Amino acid sequence: MPVQHDKRTTLVNAASMKFRELVHRIVLRYSPKYFPIAYKLAIILTILITAGMVLLGLVIVTNQTQLLRHQINGFGQATVSQLGESSKELILSDDLLSLMIVTNNLSANDNILGAMVYSDNGKVLASSGIVPGDDIIQLYARSKQVDELSYSVEWVANSQKGKVVDAISFIAPIRFQNVITGHALVTFSKSSLSQAIQQTISAIAGATLFMIFLGIIIAFVMGKKLSRPIHRLMDASKAISNGQYNYHIKERRNDEIGYLTEAFNKMASGLLEKSQVENAFSRFVSTSVAKQIMENLDHIHLGGKHVEGSVLFADIVGFTSYSEKLPPSEVADMLNEYFSYISLASSFYHGTIDKYMGDCAMVIFGIPEANSDHKFHALACAVMIQKLVSRLNAIRIRDGKHAIHFRIGVNSGMMLAGNMGSQERMQYTVVGETVNLASRLHTVAEKDQIIITDMLYHDDDVQWRIQAQRFKSIKLRGISEPVSTYVVTDVNGSYQASMEAQINEIMNGNKKVVA
Repeated sequence: MPVQHDKRTTLVNAASMKFRELVHRIVLRYSPKYFPIAYKLAIILTILITAGMVLLGLVIVTNQTQLLRHQINGFGQATVSQLGESSKELILSDDLLSLMIVTNNLSANDNILGAMVYSDNGKVLASSGIVPGDDIIQLYARSKQVDELSYSVEWVANSQKGKVVDAISFIAPIRFQNVITGHALVTFSKSSLSQAIQQTISAIAGATLFMIFLGIIIAFVMGKKLSRPIHRLMDASKAISNGQYNYHIKERRNDEIGYLTEAFNKMASGLLEKSQVENAFSRFVSTSVAKQIMENLDHIHLGGKHVEGSVLFADIVGFTSYSEKLPPSEVADMLNEYFSYISLASSFYHGTIDKYMGDCAMVIFGIPEANSDHKFHALACAVMIQKLVSRLNAIRIRDGKHAIHFRIGVNSGMMLAGNMGSQERMQYTVVGETVNLASRLHTVAEKDQIIITDMLYHDDDVQWRIQAQRFKSIKLRGISEPVSTYVVTDVNGSYQASMEAQINEIMNGNKKVVA
């Protein structure tokens, strides 16, 4: 038995779970994705008003019905008692004519359908108007006791005009010295009761419909008023999600929404400040480095990790003597101009400006964001820089200025990347033999040259995409064996056409770089 009970319980639970899942799916499928709060408030208030008015109507109708029944019962008891008292002596004296006169006079009343007097054995002595056809015994059997001296019975009668009438008859024994000498019956129409109830129901229904209509209007207006600040918060949240951190809600309230609005404005101000700091910070370090630092403010520490990447050094040939001949402001403008173009070329080939050192720019590739094609990107960036410089020199010569020449060294390999310095002041950079060799390569390059190592040139992913010539073997300090080098002159094939198109776009004034 316990095993069967457990099985039944398991089946019931499984069926219940499936039913809940089905209901949940139906609700998710057919429920609207967005339902305004004004409509929700209107529906809720309408339901509450409807329920309240219906309940109130039921109470009023019930009370009104009971009151009318009580009045009819009281009037019926009084009338049938009066008929009994008037008929008492007439029954004893066997004055049937007077009994007929009494019943006729009574039924002549507009509120009374008919009257009847019975003898003690149930024989009809006098009758007038509409009266039930049952004998007195059947009437007593179907009746309800109103009080100790009278009874009532409800039945359906046909009027003289052929209409169906709901009737109620009151019966009372006629007593003389505690002896029943006969029975009195008076019939009333229930139409007044039904009409009063119908009027009450109509009034309640009309009032209910009016209140529902009024409630919908009030609920909708209140919902609109209450949801207006919520819509402002929704608009503000959309603006914030789109980067408009200067969005500010000006409305002032002294309720919960007001506190929420104030908190939202503070949050927007904080995001704006953070965005401004990040934008300013990204001007001193690369955008990717700035983003990583801002996202991990609690985890900034010294140290790094060994990664594979490429590094490019580019500086101006003869910058010292050139800068001595020009005002500092003109030198600064010239450096800023060329460094801007170097930054554009670096961005196009996924490079990151590591630092500017006087007239020298250091660009890294594949760091801090990994890039499997960092070797070719570094070389293509170097070629673009030299081509941009050539275009700029043509403009400078046209304007009567001296041409500027860059020398570039590129190398790839393992290097240490991370935060270097001290806890008080640190910088994200790369160090290692690969970086040192790239720095030395650019110092042995001549003007407008791009120098790389023999190993980088013969890389399977690089050689077929660039044009290069053997340069020479150079002896570098700290390296025992001479280093074979190549001079890169251009890129091959479709890369050359893509680069020329990008250079034309840059030189035409559109500096928006699309990688």
